[in-house]
Amino acid sequence: MYVAGIDIGSMTSKAVIVSGGRVVAQAITLTGTGGSDVAHRVLEKALEKVGLQRNQITYVVATGYGRISVPFKNRQVTEITCHARGVKHLLPQVGYVIDIGGQDSKVIRLGPQGEVQDFAMNDKCAAGTGRFLAVMAGVLNVSLRDLGPLSEQSTQKVEISSTCTVFAESEVVSRVAEGTPVADIIAGLHRSVAERVYALLRTKMVRSPQVETIALTGGVAKNSGVVKALEEKLGATLAIPPQPQLTGALGAALIADDFAPSELIRSS
Repeated sequence: MYVAGIDIGSMTSKAVIVSGGRVVAQAITLTGTGGSDVAHRVLEKALEKVGLQRNQITYVVATGYGRISVPFKNRQVTEITCHARGVKHLLPQVGYVIDIGGQDSKVIRLGPQGEVQDFAMNDKCAAGTGRFLAVMAGVLNVSLRDLGPLSEQSTQKVEISSTCTVFAESEVVSRVAEGTPVADIIAGLHRSVAERVYALLRTKMVRSPQVETIALTGGVAKNSGVVKALEEKLGATLAIPPQPQLTGALGAALIADDFAPSELIRSS
């Protein structure tokens, strides 16, 4: 029996296919304008990898900000629950999850069984999100994927004090005009993101970062500069899944695997 989790994010959409608790295929694609088209596209991409047909998927759970637009879903579940489930499956020792997505950042406190005990979310402002970094990469005329490597070339500490994306953009333009090296500006941007995320985390931590194992997920987890800045702020090493963008879709697929047997019996 095959089931699927579909995570429609603001920048990328993901699909994970699971059978008997084991991942058999996964795919990532750009969300673009979103809607039902991207849901069909990302699932087909995953199906093609293992030669499966759509009618072989018995149950689908959708998550992410665009979960309502998945027309073939059997159930929709919040990304908070799905990220918690996905991370706990991959990293059982984790007590907290920091997820930095395209349009929001969130902190989730996990219980012993991976249940959500508490969470906090920054979804009112782009600062501290992937969108913030994407905008700044555009201002600096560098590729988003090059931000991490470039920041590692920084030799002096530059502070980006603005917490608003619009004002931070102006601040970055001013720094460039002053002749500040791009590597130093990028490192400063990464520290700014780390500050915002750390402030969010502190509202939900019951013990010090050195005591708890903290996971980092989302596309921004692939940015080595943000990882370094966060680890310096926390004074602890972050646990990062092999494919941090897929934890939400994985969690959705595992939840689908839970529901599928009982739902199938009910419908028979």
